[in-house]
Amino acid sequence: MRDEELKERIREVYTSNYRVYGARKIWRELNRQGHAVARCTVERLMRELGLQGAVRGKRVITTIPGGQAERAPDLVDRDFVAAAPNRCWVADFTHVKTWSSTVYIAFVVDTFSRRIVGWSAATVKETVFVLDALEMAVWQRDRDQRPIRPGELIHHSDAGSQYTSFKLAEHLDAAGIAASIGSVGDAYDNALMESTIGLYKTELIKPQRPWKTLAHVELATAEWVDWYNHRRLHGEIGHVPPVEYEANHYMESAKPQVTNTI
Repeated sequence: MRDEELKERIREVYTSNYRVYGARKIWRELNRQGHAVARCTVERLMRELGLQGAVRGKRVITTIPGGQAERAPDLVDRDFVAAAPNRCWVADFTHVKTWSSTVYIAFVVDTFSRRIVGWSAATVKETVFVLDALEMAVWQRDRDQRPIRPGELIHHSDAGSQYTSFKLAEHLDAAGIAASIGSVGDAYDNALMESTIGLYKTELIKPQRPWKTLAHVELATAEWVDWYNHRRLHGEIGHVPPVEYEANHYMESAKPQVTNTI
């Protein structure tokens, strides 16, 4: 493939992925599309085109400690490796400043595939908006015909007041989901969720400022989550999108087990 033709394909991959891919991900995507090309070639051509990947900024802590004396134990202990989907979900929220108000966005992520299974946005950071994200996650799994099973799933978050509320604890208990609470303001304690929020800010929020209204943020977030789940390549799961990673898992699980008999 000649340089000019390859440059055009690089531009296509770059622009269709929020202009956030660096050389590594563009090289991976080109090879997924059947275009065999060396990574060093992609790096060289991106330099010639003046293209570069997004760089993450610093984290802003939004956690306000809950005031209740007792809270759920930490059942995860920074071990975010899950054997299958619907074993461990992590949750947190961030904020976006708009012309009309501050918008809060809550996410729920499945640690097995890093898929965003639920999210919600609101102009008040009360328990109801993190409940909306949880309910979307449960609904999404039902819709995919992969419902959660009581007693199998852990819902992990930090110790923010929205996540230590009685209302959320009651909701989790009714669904058969075990609540897990980490420590306040400790990024490592919910590192996977912090990573997802970092990507959200770097890939969507910062490049597309200014934001006008709640509706503006909601529409853009919905589009970004769809891309993140169905098309974005994630190095931590073998450079495939989360939905594809889960599909591969279920396909492998459905294969008949071969046993050797003597």
